[in-house]
Amino acid sequence: MLVAFDFDGTLSDSEMTVLLGSQNGTADDMADITERAMNDELEYAESLRQRCALLADLDDDLAQASFDEVRLRPGAAEVIAALREAGHYVTILTGGFERGVAAALEHEGVTVDSIVANRLLVDDGQLTGDVRGPHITGTKDNSLEVVTSVVDADPNDTVAVGDGANDLPMLQVASLAIGFDPKPAVEPACHETVETMEELGDLLEAEGIL
Repeated sequence: MLVAFDFDGTLSDSEMTVLLGSQNGTADDMADITERAMNDELEYAESLRQRCALLADLDDDLAQASFDEVRLRPGAAEVIAALREAGHYVTILTGGFERGVAAALEHEGVTVDSIVANRLLVDDGQLTGDVRGPHITGTKDNSLEVVTSVVDADPNDTVAVGDGANDLPMLQVASLAIGFDPKPAVEPACHETVETMEELGDLLEAEGIL
């Protein structure tokens, strides 16, 4: 089975762009843009570009310091480890940034099978304010389809876990869609909802996945 997780707001309660914005005084603006996007009030690609533009000229060393602050939600590492030990393929599909995801996983000493994420461009040691990656205009249903195909998984045997509007595409195509404390616009697309990683683990056990 293939299990796909969102990162910001799901596996982690660290909002990467807010952490980055704290380095140059734009954290409040970041949080406002993020909230509007997660509530489906602002198109996601546009929201991401707006947030990244606020980071122009930030020293990359400061950006890395923010990435190093990203943490997994309590219990997330245990759920990931249990899924992989049970033989499932675990992927993270996020509009966040690979460097932050990697730092959080490393801090907990846990690994996943793949990370599909965006990246901030750097020039001469500073962020340019530009962003590249699969989850700017591309959607997570496409990423889920690609990963499923690459690893030769059964498209009808997938689990997706997410919370925000940009998770809707993968939740709508997964065979089991789990909302993690989902936003109101997202909840109708979920087969099940949970509010903690412990609840998620219990649900996966009840479904015979763990």
